[in-house]
Amino acid sequence: MILEVPIVYAFTDGQLGGNPAGIVLEAERFTNREKQRIAATVGLSETAFVSRSNTADIKLEFFTPSQQIAHCGHATIATFSYLQQTGQLHKARTSKETIDGRREIFMEGDMAYMEQKGPRYGSLESETLADVLRALNIQKSDLIESIQPCVVNTGNSFLVVGLKDGDLVKKLSVDQKQIAQISEALDLIGFYVFAQLSALKGRDAGARMFAPRYGIEEEAATGMAAGPLACYLHDKMSVSGRELYIEQGHWMPTPSPSLIKVQLNVGEDGNIKGLFAGGRAELREAKRIELGSS
Repeated sequence: MILEVPIVYAFTDGQLGGNPAGIVLEAERFTNREKQRIAATVGLSETAFVSRSNTADIKLEFFTPSQQIAHCGHATIATFSYLQQTGQLHKARTSKETIDGRREIFMEGDMAYMEQKGPRYGSLESETLADVLRALNIQKSDLIESIQPCVVNTGNSFLVVGLKDGDLVKKLSVDQKQIAQISEALDLIGFYVFAQLSALKGRDAGARMFAPRYGIEEEAATGMAAGPLACYLHDKMSVSGRELYIEQGHWMPTPSPSLIKVQLNVGEDGNIKGLFAGGRAELREAKRIELGSS
């Protein structure tokens, strides 16, 4: 069987960059084992599988080359943008079913936004922090002063690490094996390392994301990590805006500039109740793969 998989680049920064995701429609015809094989053959950080849902407008499942994950920001944005661009999405307010519940989606012009939950935070033990510093090959003095790295979850867990200078983030030389081990121990998707100084003006942070536990050494745009970072900036660093712009991909060894817009829903008590992370996406190619017998 020959399967043609559209490759859609999400969170493009202008007409450049973005993070590619594969999209497979009518995915109910495949077993989970077949989905995993398709994702491994497509070879991107995530492939989205679209099928019918009884609780939302569509069901979305996400597979990395090595395993299934609960949520994927860029593959969600890629999917809904693709459905809109191909005339298969007929309303601005829509939804997705995931393996842990329903999430709302809305379209605004050529932007797609996905819902995330309010943040949950987890601190690090001193020994774990020392391991994190070794994994990133940095010193404690490189961290943003008085702000400790912590685990943030708005649907998936990421370790958010703030460095005081953009050059430190740009020049990171990380130990992928150690990051994978720490991510396994803390049940993380990966490390999201940022500085408030971004590559371009007008952005609230520039970030890099490392997720070797899921077969992703570095990713160009990560909507499910940008949400936690926006919450961290608001709650831990007193950044007052309700709309934050997170830049990613500029500082990769092979740059793929990406931009993620996060809209925070902040209650009267000052606590974040939820958020939407969004961006633009562009269909650029398709990959034909042969799905043989198991």
